[in-house]
Amino acid sequence: MDILNVTVGSAGFEQSAPMIQVREPVLFPFSLTQVSVFGALDRAALDLAMNKERCAAIYLEMPKSLEDRPEIARFESGTDTLLATGVLVRVVKVVHLPDDGIRILVRVLKRIRHIRETCPDRIRMSVYEDLVSDAVSIPADEAAGTTKALLQMLSELPLPEEFRVAAMNQADLERLTDLLADNYHFSTEEKVELQCERSVKKRSSLLLEWLNRECEVQKLGNKIQSQVHEALSQNQREYFLREQLRAVKEELGEEFGNPDIAMIEERLKNRVLPENVEKLIRKELSRLEIIPQAAPEYHIAYGYIMWLLDVPWSEASLDTLALENAARILDEDHYGLEEVKDRILEFLAVLQLKPDRKSPILCLAGPPGVGKTSLGQSIARAMNRKFIRAALGGVHDESEIRGHRRTYVGALPGRIIQGMKRAGTVNPVFLLDEIDKLASDVRGDPASALLEVLDPEQNHAFQDHYLEVDYDLSRVFFLTTANMLDTIPGPLRDRMEIIELPGYTAIEKREIALRHLVPRQLEQCGLSDKRVKIQLSAINEIINFYTREAGVRQLERTIGQLCRKVARRIVSGELPPSGKVSVTAAMTRELLGPRKFLMDEAESTPQVGCATGMAWTSCGGTILPVEVISMPGKGDLKLTGSLGKVMQESAEAAFSYIRSTASNWGIDAKVFEANNFHIHVPDGATPKDGPSAGVTLATALLSHLTGRPVKPRMAMTGEINLRGRITAVGGIREKVIGALRAGINCVLMPEANRKDTEELPEEVKRAIAFHFIGTFDEAAHLALVKKEN
Repeated sequence: MDILNVTVGSAGFEQSAPMIQVREPVLFPFSLTQVSVFGALDRAALDLAMNKERCAAIYLEMPKSLEDRPEIARFESGTDTLLATGVLVRVVKVVHLPDDGIRILVRVLKRIRHIRETCPDRIRMSVYEDLVSDAVSIPADEAAGTTKALLQMLSELPLPEEFRVAAMNQADLERLTDLLADNYHFSTEEKVELQCERSVKKRSSLLLEWLNRECEVQKLGNKIQSQVHEALSQNQREYFLREQLRAVKEELGEEFGNPDIAMIEERLKNRVLPENVEKLIRKELSRLEIIPQAAPEYHIAYGYIMWLLDVPWSEASLDTLALENAARILDEDHYGLEEVKDRILEFLAVLQLKPDRKSPILCLAGPPGVGKTSLGQSIARAMNRKFIRAALGGVHDESEIRGHRRTYVGALPGRIIQGMKRAGTVNPVFLLDEIDKLASDVRGDPASALLEVLDPEQNHAFQDHYLEVDYDLSRVFFLTTANMLDTIPGPLRDRMEIIELPGYTAIEKREIALRHLVPRQLEQCGLSDKRVKIQLSAINEIINFYTREAGVRQLERTIGQLCRKVARRIVSGELPPSGKVSVTAAMTRELLGPRKFLMDEAESTPQVGCATGMAWTSCGGTILPVEVISMPGKGDLKLTGSLGKVMQESAEAAFSYIRSTASNWGIDAKVFEANNFHIHVPDGATPKDGPSAGVTLATALLSHLTGRPVKPRMAMTGEINLRGRITAVGGIREKVIGALRAGINCVLMPEANRKDTEELPEEVKRAIAFHFIGTFDEAAHLALVKKEN
């Protein structure tokens, strides 16, 4: 295959040459450039070119950044997209590389435009036409002016001297534009645009625009560098002048000093610091004296010294150890919570006998709204100590506890040291709130950092990364709060004394509302207790039918809503302007709207196949009715009511026990084979789980099978095993109070739970008759109505 007219031709005259595609670089006429050859087709084309006149057509693969530029012509060759504008080159040298690659040195002859591709003898050939520019149509004066402008911009840019000389000696505008495009560090996209542009005039305009941009960037860079140099020179000048002024002052016997240093010296005279801390401050102070005040290091050193001076090292508040006074304050602020109050009074009693006793580390665990955080404030007030609170919810960086090292910009101590600075004493009550909501990620585990803080054997030498000196936390009374203990890591939980705060009962909520919530909300709404009286019936109405929670937050919000509506009626004239307004249950329903919750009520008449159990939730106790029916079938047992796995197993155990002892109750064993049994626990949409309904399930089954009804207003709780023994369960206090609220007057519970009734309020003990059972026989005897002879 002969190569036709590879060196001469004109636009519109078709010529052909072996075709080579390259990934880089962008080639321009008259340049001498190295190109890598990769594919087998390209090597074959190179071999053909070397056997003839050493000429080839080179096309650049389309850059991905230009694929959305439809104005740039392109064509498809196999699976690749190539630029339609290419160059005709003469191969000067071929080098075979050790990795079997080929690198060629080419001299670019001219621009060409691809027309079509042919593949004779499996060698790619490009049929092309010359891309003739419009250089001849540019007036000589305009070309000279454009050339001068380009050379002027080049003189303002930092370029190699040989490139500058070559450009200065180039008089032809077209060759100058190609020289600049090839040698200046334009982007690939910009070089492609210059290569594809036929018009020399447009190429010149693009070059002028881009070179002007480069000149502006260069000027801005020079300006910034000059400003930095001037700032450094000014700092050095100030330092030397300051040193000279110091020397003059010393010669004259006058004082000269930095006011910051003078202030630090004054504070050191008035503070009693540990020896190692004072030594560290003196060392940093000597560094501060020689650092220019404008230097960044000055502010870092100054901030570090101030933190060392601000943190308390020996200052302590005087504890109030009178037990009567502490008990009075705790009772004023909180109703109930006797276990926590007793623990605080025990600690105060020990402090009277052993003043250097280490403070306990308590964890108050309970549902939201039961007063955990406010209890910390009451403890601090009862002990006459400062109170500090640090919220840990969502903290996921260890540095939040231990602080950041001073090498980091903007470094600060951790929350522990920051809290101690705010307290100003070494023995505050320090509340770590929501400790169960700590998180962890690649920046460390803050729960692990708290291991040292909450360990009485280690926290006397707590290490903060910022202070880098031991700090004594042994006199701090640490309190933590949590809603769930399961999310607290075991080692951290082991370091704390857990005190669980159960949800408030309806009786306790009533007392809290009367003592604290109602007076506070009346005051916030501008009402006095002489003008508005919220009756006990209204409070009971809100507790039973408008709130359903373990704490009292929603209760206080609802009381506040009630007070605001009363205030509006007084202002609008709907209520009498004078006299006392009595808010009753009926008025409460009128103001707050329909009841949001309905109370569970016990059966008032004997029922067959229906027994009443007791349940414990985070919102308090309630009753749990169990219903049993049977229908002809094959002895299957069906359980409904959103029962959990444990409760399902408890029902199966109760069913197996009743079936195994059927003869003892006069039940025909064939009943179990000829019928299917269905046990349902309303309300079906509420999930239920736990083993404590075992005795209730067995009683309901036995009542259905024997036809003996269960006594009315009787509730029961207890786990049953396959031998019929009734074992202990939890939540007795909440269950019993919930049962009383539902109208229960008789309760059956395991003998092992007799001790739990001692913690019940006296009014509950008086209102309910308790029967303690050890076996199911005892429970059936007490629960079922006797058959009439």
